[in-house]
Amino acid sequence: MSKGIVLLAAGGTGGHVFPAEALAFKLKERGYSVHLVTDSRAERYAGKFPAEQIHVVPSATIGSRNPVAVARSLWTLWSGMRAAKRLIQRLKPVIVVGFGGYPTVPPLLAATRLGVASMLHEQNAVMGRANKALAPRVKAIAGGFLPESGDAFSEKTVATGNPVRPAILAAAEQPYLPSHSGEPFNLVVFGGSQGAQYFSKAMPTAISLLDDGLRARLRVTQQVRPEDMEMVSGCVAKLEMGAEIAPFFNDMSERLARAHLVICRSGASTVSEISVIGRPAILVPYPHALDHDQAANAAALAATGGAKVIPQSELSPERIASILSHVMNDPDKLSHMAAAAKLAGKPDAANLLADMVEAIAAGKTVSEFKRTRA
Repeated sequence: MSKGIVLLAAGGTGGHVFPAEALAFKLKERGYSVHLVTDSRAERYAGKFPAEQIHVVPSATIGSRNPVAVARSLWTLWSGMRAAKRLIQRLKPVIVVGFGGYPTVPPLLAATRLGVASMLHEQNAVMGRANKALAPRVKAIAGGFLPESGDAFSEKTVATGNPVRPAILAAAEQPYLPSHSGEPFNLVVFGGSQGAQYFSKAMPTAISLLDDGLRARLRVTQQVRPEDMEMVSGCVAKLEMGAEIAPFFNDMSERLARAHLVICRSGASTVSEISVIGRPAILVPYPHALDHDQAANAAALAATGGAKVIPQSELSPERIASILSHVMNDPDKLSHMAAAAKLAGKPDAANLLADMVEAIAAGKTVSEFKRTRA
């Protein structure tokens, strides 16, 4: 018999859906039924999501100054909140948990108005705009990188870390095996839906600058936007190198486990997954992130020695080639970075977050929950 329904709300990107998925697995193990509220973008990520049902509720972001566009967005949000209210009244969840992104706004607003227990999980070191708007209304906030002190909402914040999916925990069991001279070198490159374009242009050029011997060792996995596939495929064919390119990889956790180096953006889930698995990384924060959250996320891992952070403006193809030349000839350096990344990982974050969800759903305060952890 189910302990009750937990309603999870997440924006339709991997950065929001993946932590929600990790929590969902833990809650299912503990006897809860899980439902997900999201938007249509999440379909590509939600295939393995252990939800009884996935609900799409109207939502919109208010990013335009055009009065007509603002009015349209406000109407969509109002319609979404009414739909979310009906959903909550029908499901009667014991708690509603938001993971950021504008699709979380209607269900969390509806939950707080109906008096249903509610909390947020913020993946980044800088709180996103949707979560920031909802933070004053919810009972508790779990943070991937957020501090428990010195913040406007620190009294109700618990630093749980970012929960990672079971596939990442399985990958974390594989030790880092360095690549020595003459051996294949697995390079994984990805940038998310917005951030991959730069790598599509820079990586083929950088690889073309390598010595033939190093290029022959490379085995590249690279995430490429659909519109860039033809260009990158052509470059790969000309370079006669081992590479797999695709807009999305369902087995990315396994590819990360085999990686000798990762070059990627620094979204919260990405940084958390790399550190839990323990792989050396070159982090390139997405320069157009509204709140510069990726730079803050990257700094947290770089401080441990598990990653090197390079702004995109300073990362030319020539510099990428130089970095690859050095690290491919220095397996000890990469091994040390891998070990440092692993120490920074929080593989138990999903359990801690599930503990917090149960506590808040049972009516406990954040102060009471913190005392149980002391």
